[in-house]
Amino acid sequence: MVSTVWRGTLSVGLLSLGVSLYSARERHGPTMHQFVRGTDHRVRYRKVDEETGKDVGSRDIVKGAKVDSDEYVILEPDDLAGLVPGKSRTMEITGFVPADSVEPVWYSNAYFLSPQDQSAAKPYRLLCAALERTGRVALATMVMRDREHLVLVGPQQGVLTANTLFWPDEIRAPSDVMPPVADAEVSERDLGLAEQLVEAMAEDWDPDQHEDVYQKRLQELIEAKSAGRKVRYAEERPAQEGTVVELTDALRKTLKERKGGRARAPEPRRSEESAGSGKAKGGTARGGAAKGSRRTKKKAEPPAADLEGMTKKELLRRAQELDVPGRSKMSREDLESAVRERISA
Repeated sequence: MVSTVWRGTLSVGLLSLGVSLYSARERHGPTMHQFVRGTDHRVRYRKVDEETGKDVGSRDIVKGAKVDSDEYVILEPDDLAGLVPGKSRTMEITGFVPADSVEPVWYSNAYFLSPQDQSAAKPYRLLCAALERTGRVALATMVMRDREHLVLVGPQQGVLTANTLFWPDEIRAPSDVMPPVADAEVSERDLGLAEQLVEAMAEDWDPDQHEDVYQKRLQELIEAKSAGRKVRYAEERPAQEGTVVELTDALRKTLKERKGGRARAPEPRRSEESAGSGKAKGGTARGGAAKGSRRTKKKAEPPAADLEGMTKKELLRRAQELDVPGRSKMSREDLESAVRERISA
């Protein structure tokens, strides 16, 4: 069970219930450390006195705010303690706003909100159902980790979630960070083609079709080097340069390709080699691809061996084209087996 991030009371008017916050997200991937090249010496970071070079303990460290080019105001823990807004353990709802009225740029961290005990279950379910029916989310404030937060509370996956928001003075305007975008006239013809392209590429949101390819390759690299092997990937097609093309022609060609059902190129196949001999271990495809097709098909099926190089997302797309039942709940290995079986049938 994930540890509780915050415990307190959710209140709206005279209604209040005990709740707990749990982090709704976590980053995955191998833990990386720094080493001195050519050795097994870890690189460590120490807190030192810049004048004496001696280590400084945590108890001897205080915070300082810069007020001039070379002047600081030192702030002791007691100075800061009095600033925390009430040290309240209450998440107070101040109003309800339309669920789609807060743009993504405002969102900071996401949490699941859980009732603390059985007595809180009924008001919890009542608030969740009311927000679902009205299409609104609750705007609240809370104190967590010595800081006040603006929070949106809303229903998701059958439970309440709490998303902390940035404060207005923390949100940058586009003009603060990027040059202005030049004015350009958009014709109805181009807009119509662009709308057709969007509709042709429209799909339902399915998170299972998305995979962190970089983390996957990183893990493969770590495992291969640990076993004394090398991992090589086939060269990918370089990204297109910013070539100036006629916008209408580009839209028409792209739309034609999408309507023609042209599949996205699979992820480059990798080959593992012995670190000593450099001899490839997986270069020969299994099963032997047939030289010719016995019957004419609208779209050529990929050889069964090529399925090994596909990502889970690509296999899901292939399974959807082949109408494989239960595909959304399959693992990558099960998807490969099911698609292989459909192709061979």
